[in-house]
Amino acid sequence: MIDKSDLWIIIIAMGIGSFGLRFLFLGLVGDREMPPWVLRHLRYTAVAVLPGLVAPLVLWPAATNGQPDPARMAAALVTLGVGYFTKNVLAAIFSGAATLYLGLFLLG
Repeated sequence: MIDKSDLWIIIIAMGIGSFGLRFLFLGLVGDREMPPWVLRHLRYTAVAVLPGLVAPLVLWPAATNGQPDPARMAAALVTLGVGYFTKNVLAAIFSGAATLYLGLFLLG
């Protein structure tokens, strides 16, 4: 168990760090015109973050104690394929969810 004083030091440090990062962009840079190359790179932020959030849930799911699961792999591949070919986010999400539920139902 972590010591209470160490825990509060970590919580306060994380709060200051989070506030600092937000203030940097909103308070210092927020009212300035950004160069076109920065704006071009910022468009890809969400595209880069989403796979980083989803990949651990597919490759090392907590539901299977970190073991790869064929149902989750199939759902990820179906989601990727539908999204790539249709360019429709909702169709990709719903088809991946349907594949996951069907795979979990069939594979147990």
